[in-house]
This record gives sequence, C-alpha cells and structure tokens, in this order.
Amino acid sequence: MKATIFVLNGPNLNMLGQREPEIYGADTLADVKKRCATKAAALGLEIDFRQSNHEGDLVSWLQEARDAASGVVLNAAGYTHTSVAIRDAVLACEKPVIEVHLSNPYSREEFRQHSFISDVAAGVICGLAGKGYELALDALADICGVSDT
Repeated sequence: MKATIFVLNGPNLNMLGQREPEIYGADTLADVKKRCATKAAALGLEIDFRQSNHEGDLVSWLQEARDAASGVVLNAAGYTHTSVAIRDAVLACEKPVIEVHLSNPYSREEFRQHSFISDVAAGVICGLAGKGYELALDALADICGVSDT
C-alpha cells in the first residue's frame, strides 16, 4: 500500500495564474496539482490534493491527516501569518508537515515574515514557486521511509 500525502492549500491559491503572477508565477493550481501527481507517482506516493479559502477546512483536514496520511505538504497561504488554530492542528496531526510558500515571504512585507507554522513543521520551503511542492514531496518520501533519494 502506497503512503498517502495530503497536499493542502489555503486561501486565494485557487487564483494562481491570475492573481499577482509577478509574485506567485503563471502556473495555475491545476498545474501545481499535476506536477505533484507526477512527482508523487515517481516516488511511489499517493497524494490527496485539496484547496480551501476557509480556515476551518484546513484545520479539519489536518485533523483527518492524523489517521489518513503519512505526511502533509501545507501551503496555508495568508493563514500562515495569522492562524494559531492551524498551528495547533499541525501539532495535533502528529505527522511530518512541510510548510511551502510559492514566494519568499522574507523578501516581502514585514507582516509576511512571521509564520505560526514554521517552528512546528518538519521543514519549510519558500520562494521556489511550484518546484517547492515537488521538493516537499521528496522530503516527505525520505522522512516516511518511502524513498532512498
């Protein structure tokens, strides 16, 4: 049975390719999902790819990951900088979580430079656009003992 990785995406990521492409790139969320599916297949992983603009959905999905996933790729988007609830859900899921950001928040506005998630995540990847998701899947394959890469 293949390990399942939840790939969870927060608010406004459904607007990728349309919203501020100079910051977030030209790829759509469908493009990111396709890249993740290709990478996961190469690593022998299954992915469950989801997006919501609602904080509670992300919290519920992180809770679900506790029993249904081997790890999580999380782009909490704007909630990264505001949500103690998502931070608590990351801790409660008791699975490795890789925090991903398409842009580099440390080169942006000061309020984006604080993450409530980073210090409880297994790792953080930022500033590499959609490639960051693929690198997160590589990392989770290693952490979960699925790959020797």
